[in-house]
Amino acid sequence: MTIAFIGLGAMGWPMAGHLNDAGHDLLLYTRRDDAMAHLAQRGQVTRDLGECAQAEIIILNVTGTDDVLGLVRELAQTLKPGNLVIDHSTIDPAGARVAAGLIRDAGGEFVDAPVSGGEKGAIAGNLVSMAGGQADAVARAASIFSAYVQSHQHMGEAGAGQVAKLCNQIAQVINIQGICEAMRFADQHGVDKGQVLTAIQGGMAASAMLDLMGPKIASGDFSAGIQSRLHAKDLNIAQDSAGENSPALRATVAQLNALMDAGMGMDDTSSLYRLLGEDHG
Repeated sequence: MTIAFIGLGAMGWPMAGHLNDAGHDLLLYTRRDDAMAHLAQRGQVTRDLGECAQAEIIILNVTGTDDVLGLVRELAQTLKPGNLVIDHSTIDPAGARVAAGLIRDAGGEFVDAPVSGGEKGAIAGNLVSMAGGQADAVARAASIFSAYVQSHQHMGEAGAGQVAKLCNQIAQVINIQGICEAMRFADQHGVDKGQVLTAIQGGMAASAMLDLMGPKIASGDFSAGIQSRLHAKDLNIAQDSAGENSPALRATVAQLNALMDAGMGMDDTSSLYRLLGEDHG
């Protein structure tokens, strides 16, 4: 089966590699001449979205809502009926519903299947996905993305996958902000951050995010594991539709936006710690 893959960045490239290893023929889309030789290592390369629209499966892994909708509108013009579009991007749930409608009107199927696990999960092939769409379309999509997704949950109709992913991001990044504040609190009272981290990892504060971000903060390593600009994008999307009953979300979004203003969007989200004291700048 031919799979067109659009969005071959830090996560998309290893995801495409897993599909290639699973024996699928890949059609890799790029707008950049300088990327074509690199992409040709894993499949046929094209700059023609019309050619992508003829592939049985089309996978999107781009940045924002406008990116997805722009691609879907183009793909829908020449989509081969019965083809399936799988979107792994994290976007506005309303945008996912619009994209699904455009693909359905063109005779295809659409599944919003954002993923969690970051670049490391993409490389290891153990991402987690939350999927929205018709049950049969989600099952069809899962048979493909199982090459790099270790588990998925069908959340409901189109857009529901995006709602679940944003829930993941809200819980995750508010947790990161809390970890940053806890580590700064230790600093303020002259207690070693590493020792505090060891102590609280065995208690009720323990979490996967504490294990990931705590050591980075304690050691002063703010190199990107997850670029903060991506969390900022996701949480701004969440805030736009969350209403007034999300005070912790609003406060964390304000900190993320301050991080962007400080020019740290390419750094790890643990850089939120740097906004809290003398390390800022």
